[in-house]
Amino acid sequence: MIGKLRIRILSYFAIFLVGSLTIYELFQLYELYSQKKEQLKQRTNRSLEKIANIHERTVDYERYQQMLQKELKDQYQNLIENHFEGVLTTNQEVSIKDTIIIENSKEEKYIVIKGVAKDTLSGVKTEQRTLIRDVQQLKAFVKNSKKGDAELSENITIHLNQEVLKYLFKKTQFVNEITLQAFKDNIVKSHQQRLQLHQLDSILRMEFKKDYLPDEFIYAITNEKQQVLNFYNPPSNYSVKKVESTGYTVDLFPSDRFNDKLSLTVYFPRQRLFLLQEMKPFIILTVVLSLLMSVTIIFLIRTIRVQRRVAEIKTNFISNMTHEFKTPISTISLACQTVSGEELVSKDAFEQVEPYIKMINEENTRLGLLVEGILQSALISKGEISLQKTEVDLAHIVEEEIKKGYFRMSDNLELLLSVEGTPRKIIADSLHVTNLISNLIDNAIKYSKGKPQIKIVLKYNKNIQIIVKDAGIGIPKEFIPKIFDNLFRVPTGNIHDVKGFGLGLTYVKAICDAHKWKIEVQSELGKGTTFHIQIKT
Repeated sequence: MIGKLRIRILSYFAIFLVGSLTIYELFQLYELYSQKKEQLKQRTNRSLEKIANIHERTVDYERYQQMLQKELKDQYQNLIENHFEGVLTTNQEVSIKDTIIIENSKEEKYIVIKGVAKDTLSGVKTEQRTLIRDVQQLKAFVKNSKKGDAELSENITIHLNQEVLKYLFKKTQFVNEITLQAFKDNIVKSHQQRLQLHQLDSILRMEFKKDYLPDEFIYAITNEKQQVLNFYNPPSNYSVKKVESTGYTVDLFPSDRFNDKLSLTVYFPRQRLFLLQEMKPFIILTVVLSLLMSVTIIFLIRTIRVQRRVAEIKTNFISNMTHEFKTPISTISLACQTVSGEELVSKDAFEQVEPYIKMINEENTRLGLLVEGILQSALISKGEISLQKTEVDLAHIVEEEIKKGYFRMSDNLELLLSVEGTPRKIIADSLHVTNLISNLIDNAIKYSKGKPQIKIVLKYNKNIQIIVKDAGIGIPKEFIPKIFDNLFRVPTGNIHDVKGFGLGLTYVKAICDAHKWKIEVQSELGKGTTFHIQIKT
């Protein structure tokens, strides 16, 4: 049975184990939180770099492209109109417009040329519309004119193509001039005029959603002096104060080398909650495992304590019961001795009652031995075996127990003693050692068929060995580890030819443990059993 000290040690160890595992799991969660935080930082920085490039293209590049396209389109159309007005008859009007036609599910750009001619003499008026995709189609338009001269139209068209091509060759210089002018305009404009804050806010929300970043954020734009720019009617999440140092910063115009450097800083006010939500499955699993582990340990300790209290009640009951039994057993024994005296009854009457007195005395002695065995079992269960160690002559004890065995079974027993080495005394409890030897001999006798053949060997070397070997029925291998358990007996079905309660070997093991001796068993079914006890000296 587990003692109070062992239960207390077990409880402390269980608490320490649960605490250690909890600390380890919390450490693992902290490491996971740090990894998630670093991953969020990397994702945010990549997203901000992408946002800065998108915003720069949206604000500057798109405006430059619109400017270039508008200027080039106007110049190109003016050139064509001027040439057509010189080629056609005096009273013709020409207008050119852009249009888009869908061909094979694709949008194609065309030029619509509308010509109106009027004869001043006859008053006849004609109108013609032509779609062209480039200047090479103008030749066909001039050839189809009824009043035009074919040869002249051919020359004029070629001349027109050359003029257009000459103009296109100058496109690069023209683009450079417009771009330079655009940069000059940006230098003049303030940061507030250049930036479109609401458009930047939309880009931030859209890209953060794509990159699975927190949807609640605060941001600010600062200049090279770390001053926050103020805007008229800014979004609600734009901060007019400098954003916290834990925010993420990126250059707002990474390709701009002409203007002051502007920085975009974003801060997630609920970043910790966002990371914990990502860790939610791991947190739930950790909490559940910790609770299950704690509940299991508490239930285990409570169960052990309950069993211990039940065992104490049972042991106390057995102790009280056996002590109460000793009084009537002693009284019966005394009565048997008294009745056996010839002075109380006549010789004839004694001869008649003697068998009954003998039977009563034997059964009373047997009952006393059983009560003593139960009491010893109770003491073993409580762990209250106290040793009174003295010098003990082991060989003498064995010889006396062999004599007692012969006295009980007379000629139906063969007990052999072999002593190897020089006998010497040991330090042990004489009473318990005597009971130990007696139990081993009784156990060998009970489990032997026919005439028991038992051999006892005492080996005196560096250590002392006690060997008790019988040629009995043996023990099945599956039951050998259990023979020292309290009240255990090897199953024999419905046959109960061997008396006892299974207390003898439990007592033997307890005495060996109390003396710190080692006991081993070797057995083979149908051939016998051998007990080895090793005594360290």
